[in-house]
Amino acid sequence: MVRSVGLAAGSPHLDDRRTSAASAANSRSETMIEERDISVAMRDGTRLAVDVYRPDAAGKYPVLYASALHNKDIQGPDIADILPPQPAHAPLWFGPIEAGDTRRFIANGYVHVIAQPRGSAKSEGHYGHEDTDHYDLIEWITQQPWSNGKVGMVGISGYAGEQWRAAAQGHPALKAIFPYDACSAYGGMFGFRDFNPGGVLHTFPYLLDVFSTVHESRDRPAELPAAEEALWRQAMQNPDYKQYINLYNILTQKGQRTFVMYLMMTHPWEFDGTVERAEETFRKIKMPFYTGSGAYAYTYKLHWLGAQHYFQNVDAPKKLLFTGPAHLERPFHQYHDEIIRWYDHWLKGQDTGIMDEPPVRYWLMGANEWRTGADWPLPETRWTKFYLSHWDGLTAEPPRPAVEVGAAAREPDVFTQMPVTRTTKVERLRYMTDPLPHDVTVAGPITLTLYAAIDQEDTNWIVVLKDVGPDVSVRTAREGERDMPTTLPERELTRGWLKASHRALDEKRSKPWEPFHKLTRDAISPVTPGEVVEYQIQILATANQFKAGHRICLDITSMDVPTGTGAMTNVEYIPYHVCSSKTVTHRIYRDAERPSHLLLPIIPQTNNQRPT
Repeated sequence: MVRSVGLAAGSPHLDDRRTSAASAANSRSETMIEERDISVAMRDGTRLAVDVYRPDAAGKYPVLYASALHNKDIQGPDIADILPPQPAHAPLWFGPIEAGDTRRFIANGYVHVIAQPRGSAKSEGHYGHEDTDHYDLIEWITQQPWSNGKVGMVGISGYAGEQWRAAAQGHPALKAIFPYDACSAYGGMFGFRDFNPGGVLHTFPYLLDVFSTVHESRDRPAELPAAEEALWRQAMQNPDYKQYINLYNILTQKGQRTFVMYLMMTHPWEFDGTVERAEETFRKIKMPFYTGSGAYAYTYKLHWLGAQHYFQNVDAPKKLLFTGPAHLERPFHQYHDEIIRWYDHWLKGQDTGIMDEPPVRYWLMGANEWRTGADWPLPETRWTKFYLSHWDGLTAEPPRPAVEVGAAAREPDVFTQMPVTRTTKVERLRYMTDPLPHDVTVAGPITLTLYAAIDQEDTNWIVVLKDVGPDVSVRTAREGERDMPTTLPERELTRGWLKASHRALDEKRSKPWEPFHKLTRDAISPVTPGEVVEYQIQILATANQFKAGHRICLDITSMDVPTGTGAMTNVEYIPYHVCSSKTVTHRIYRDAERPSHLLLPIIPQTNNQRPT
């Protein structure tokens, strides 16, 4: 039974209690009516702040609903009218402007509703992912005179994460969602697995703190419950955290600021039952969805991993869009043709043809064109091993058995990394193919199987896949031809991460192309120094055509660094990771008994069809 919620006394639709900013409410322009800071009560009495933008014409309309922790007051057309779309390299590009192009939605016959979740900005309460708020807000929407009772959701990133939560709450009026930049599929918006693949912590929450509108009460740090106090004290003694004084500064406040970063440092693992609860949610979601992300998202992981995991695990009408390497412009306005086609189909019943097209569409770097597929990973994929070889080589030829080679051939490759307190130089081992004789298309998830020993109890494996070239050189014994040119262009495509102590695999859920690590607290196991260990490292999926004359390149590292001073970065959405405070020596083995190798998703050229 659906309950009536959010109706204010004395008015059938709006609450009279509004902030001073509500003077703009009910303002009318030639094309839309704007109603700002509407106060809508949830079933427990908590009131959420909502903005409504609707066509300036009588009638009932389908509604596109957006909700996220990002400030709703920077999402509407009054900002977009002054700040035209900014490319990712522009100084005024501002990530959180993500709720969509209001004027575009209104012009196409939709109402745009932008809500502020509880515990943030102008909404009441404490942020805690209330499990009924989306249901109640959608119920309120259906009772408005301008609503025809059919609702979809829009917005990217944080707005996409809330779409998945709303889908799980299951209001019957919510007919479809479009969660692009989809957020974590395991454990909520900042779930540990998709946010920190391989258990390697990164600083994205710290870098995002400047955008935060979450209500955080601050006072003198007080005693925590006994178990939490013990975890806090343990984190306070962690030398890896202490070297990042910006993070240690957060720790001292005992969770009163930048809470997601604090939680990651005090609980650097996945909570028990997270995977099982996520799988239950996957089974619960039955509505159509259109998800995706871009090649840029490997830097902070959760969007691209979340999109793939939802696409692979939810059984419903679905589509996947994997876009190019540049962030979308802000204010967010791109791919709105696709959004409107999607909702014209599901909310207006129009035959837009969108469900007749292949379910997967991806941008193939290198070729620089769109391709389509029937599923993800692509069914035509030829999983191909490329082995780490001698003299920095990467080859499809397996290493020869021990009986055929001498002991010297079985010696490891070695690099030693000093901590960021002593250097910004990232040491590496590099492995590359010869210049390719023809184009090679790689599209899909990737795995690195690595046999290695370290001289400490832990390290962070950070591996980088690159496209290097073109290389027209010929390496001979002649002077000037002995060394590979140092001026070769190179482009980073994607990365993979694994904390050595988090290496335990969940065999039941692992696939050859995607290792699934346990990541729970009881699965953490320090490495025995000097012991050769097999690591399965997930490298985030990419789509790139290595052109003839180019090289496939793998860099194996263990550190990255802030690119600015004060532990900041010069690119907003590229966070650095929490790395070891110790000097660590790494030995990589690549013989027949320990055949370290990449598993690449090679797409045959004959089956690599372009969209019509």
